[in-house]
Amino acid sequence: MQTTLQLNGQTYSTDLQQPLDIAIPLKAGLETVNCFYAPPMEHSPVVAGDFIGSTQEGGPVNFLTVRLTPHGNGTHTECVGHIAKETYTINQCLQQFHFPGQLISVFPTKTDEGDRVIYREQLEALLGAHPPTTALIIRTLPNDDLKMITNYSGANPPYLHHEAISYLVERGVEHLLLDLPSVDREEDGGQLLGHRAFWQYPEAPRAHCTITELIYVNNSIRDGLYLLNLQVASFEIDASPSKPVLYALERFE
Repeated sequence: MQTTLQLNGQTYSTDLQQPLDIAIPLKAGLETVNCFYAPPMEHSPVVAGDFIGSTQEGGPVNFLTVRLTPHGNGTHTECVGHIAKETYTINQCLQQFHFPGQLISVFPTKTDEGDRVIYREQLEALLGAHPPTTALIIRTLPNDDLKMITNYSGANPPYLHHEAISYLVERGVEHLLLDLPSVDREEDGGQLLGHRAFWQYPEAPRAHCTITELIYVNNSIRDGLYLLNLQVASFEIDASPSKPVLYALERFE
């Protein structure tokens, strides 16, 4: 199914039957991605009297209770409610679901202290030649499918410098997606400078903007411009498991 769209005065086509899924599947147990010491996702059948919600255990249907922590179990999308004292929910903040998105790949810079950081200068070099897009997808290097089963807790994973995030805000990025547990350092004393810079909180909250963490972009997906479809469950909390999907764009000459 082909569709066309206009971006920055150019006409593009895309095939909606060729999705590029960049979400990490949610599954129970320890053999999946996890961070911030969150308990792993669990599910169990509902039991009521003689009824059990498991076909394997003799029930007529599978009827499961699921326990998960969106920020710690797999790909998730969060809104400013993640850091705000006021109530913002992902269902209220994310009201549109298709965006032009630029995919870039970057090696975090190792500091003398051992941190791995993405700096403003790196993003300026990668994005300077491209028109601004509403969404930015960051793939960190090196990249392999171990990212789908890594437990990042206590590992001090890479993160973005808050000035790098300020640069993205200046470029008009409203939806930031990355294959890391957080835009901020794992242990930063609660400063959350990157989150605050992105959402401009508390000075002028960008309530319609989102951060999606713990994606995985396969190496077969090339850097470039894509149509992003970002879907979440309609949770009235600050974050939801999510399913970002990319569609390759072909420009009409």
